[in-house]
Amino acid sequence: MKKYIPIIIPVGILIALVFYFVNSGQQPELFKKLPIVGNHRLDTTSIENGGMRIDTIFHSIPDFSFTNQDGNEVTQDAVEGKVYVCDYFFTTCQSICPIMSKQLDRVYDAWKDNPDVMILSHTVDPETDTPEQLKSYASDYKADTKRWIFLTGEKEELYNQARKGYLLDAAESFGGEEDFIHTQNFALIDKHRRIRGFYDGTDEKEVNQLIKDISFLLKEQ
Repeated sequence: MKKYIPIIIPVGILIALVFYFVNSGQQPELFKKLPIVGNHRLDTTSIENGGMRIDTIFHSIPDFSFTNQDGNEVTQDAVEGKVYVCDYFFTTCQSICPIMSKQLDRVYDAWKDNPDVMILSHTVDPETDTPEQLKSYASDYKADTKRWIFLTGEKEELYNQARKGYLLDAAESFGGEEDFIHTQNFALIDKHRRIRGFYDGTDEKEVNQLIKDISFLLKEQ
């Protein structure tokens, strides 16, 4: 019987830990699974033998087409099968945007050696933020712009993607002349184009969590 003790004790401890976390409502990092954000619906499909298959269809990021800091078109194909972080900013901002960009630089630095992680930074002021302006801004952070991409385009399309795609702004507007988005939040997107979390880009602790949460998404099947 003694030879089984080294096995029984660790298993007992593991069971006790699982029981504790389940009953305490806490989620240990080992078992963490990020939520899927946004509305979802059930899709019913007929299968063989008269059965039915029910799938959950989650909110996903719509197709897009914007222009990067080099003047080239960037579509959803650039992030296909990748985990990425999205934000909205403008280069002439003197308040939260520089803080956000510094925090994104931390995210970039943490994952710059992993080709499955990217960052998309969208301007909210496309009239000012031309590709040339974005390229100059990107150079300040010495980022590989194949991995951290700065995007501009039509204001209406940029704003619609922020609101209807990334859910970063709740206003019901259409990117008109007086319309303006100014959010400090980052959105974390998984390999299936689903939103898995929002993080305050001015809060170092939340960005630390974002960096950790990327690792969970990379391990998901």
